[in-house]
Amino acid sequence: MDEMVARALVARARKRVEALLAEQTGEIRADGSLERQQTGECEATGSALDSESISVALVADLRNQLAAVGRAEARIARGTYGRSVESGLPIPDERLEVEPLAERTVEEQRLYETALLR
Repeated sequence: MDEMVARALVARARKRVEALLAEQTGEIRADGSLERQQTGECEATGSALDSESISVALVADLRNQLAAVGRAEARIARGTYGRSVESGLPIPDERLEVEPLAERTVEEQRLYETALLR
């Protein structure tokens, strides 16, 4: 893949992830201040806690995505972007256009995810 195209794809991913992370972090702060003021029913408090747990999980996932952006940027700088971190095999441009942070070929990713579930 052309380096300029790769940089643009990864930059777009960074911008998207950073915006979502800022949004989620802001919502957690706002929800937290509202919960401290809340004196309602226990059921409402439980729902708020469920919502907060989901938001915290989303923030954790977005931080993982941001780390993946950093790894992709490092691979671009090293000249290894577009190659699997497992085997060094080329990752098809079509895959990178859809998933610019891809670190493995589709088959390697499938095997990786299967191993995580064990």
